Amino acid sequence: MQRTLLATGVGLVLLLAAGWLAPRWLVSLATLALANGLVSLGIVVMMRSGVVPFGQGLVFAAGGYAAALLFNKAGLTDMLLLSAVGGVAGFLVAAPFAPLLARYRGIFFAMLTLALSMVLYGLLMKTETMGGSDGFNVGRATLFGWKAPDAKSHYLLWAVTATIACVLTGLVRLYCDSQRGLLSLGVRDNELRVEYLGSSVANIVAWNYVIAAALGGVGGALAVMALGHIDPNFSYWTTSGEFVFVAILAGHHSVVAVLASSFVLEIVRSFSSSYFPNTWQLALGLFLLLVIRFLPDGLGSLLARPAFLRRRAERSAPVAGSEVLP
Repeated sequence: MQRTLLATGVGLVLLLAAGWLAPRWLVSLATLALANGLVSLGIVVMMRSGVVPFGQGLVFAAGGYAAALLFNKAGLTDMLLLSAVGGVAGFLVAAPFAPLLARYRGIFFAMLTLALSMVLYGLLMKTETMGGSDGFNVGRATLFGWKAPDAKSHYLLWAVTATIACVLTGLVRLYCDSQRGLLSLGVRDNELRVEYLGSSVANIVAWNYVIAAALGGVGGALAVMALGHIDPNFSYWTTSGEFVFVAILAGHHSVVAVLASSFVLEIVRSFSSSYFPNTWQLALGLFLLLVIRFLPDGLGSLLARPAFLRRRAERSAPVAGSEVLP
C-alpha cells in the first residue's frame, strides 16, 4: 500500500509539472485522454474477471449528461462535485443491470452491454429536452467557487483531472491487489475453483461491473468539462469501441499503462486526422495489431515485467545462513 501511495503522489506531481510546462493544445489533449482513460480503466477491471464490456458508452454518457444537466439546469459548476455526480450517475445506471449481466460470459456479455448502450443512444437522439441529436453546450466549470482566467482555465481543469485520475488509479491498484481483486483473476482462469473456495463468481463480476461503471461516469463528467459539449455520440458503439481499444492496448497488468495508452490514442488520432484524415483508423488498427503480435499482454506487460523478474530472483535466491550441498 505504501508503494502505491508513493507512486500515486509522485505521478501526480509529475503530471502537474508537465501540464504547467506543456503547450495549451497538448494539455487539452492530455486532459481528454485522462478522462477517457478512466473509462478504459474500468474495462480493465472487468477484463481481470474474464469479461469485456462493449457498452461502456452507457455509463460514459450517463455521467456526462448528469454533470451537464446539473451545470445548465441547477447551476452546479464545481468540478469536483460534477465529477462525483458523474460517478454516482454511472453507478446508479449500471447497478440494476449488474445481477443480470453477471450471469453471462464471452460474446453474450459484450453484446448485452452494447445493446444497453445503444438503447440509451436511441433515447437521447429522440429526447428534445436532452438536446436531441445535436446535444448542448456546457460552460466553464469552477473550483470551490473560483473561476480561473481564460489563460489558466485549461491548466485548472488539467490539475483537477490529473488529481482525480491519480487518486482513482491508485484506488484501483489497491483493489486489484486486494482479496476480491485477486479472486477476479481466479474467476477468469477457473470459475469452478473460485466457487469451491466459497466465493460467489456472480457477485465478483457484478461488483466489478458497477466499479467500472462509476469510473466511466467520472470519465464522462470530466470529458464534458474538457469538451464543453455533449451529444448522444457519447453512448454510440464506436465510442465504446475506442475504450475497448485502449484497454486491449494496455492489458491488465498495469493501471498506469491504461492512462498512457489513452494518451497514445489521442496523439495518434490527432496527428493522423490532421495529416491522413481518411486513413487514421488504419494507422490505429496497424498499431494495435503490432502490439497484439509482439506484446500479447499489452503495453502494461513492459511495466510489470521488471517486477516479475525481481520477484522470481528473490524466490530463487538462497536463504541467508543456508549451506549449499555438493
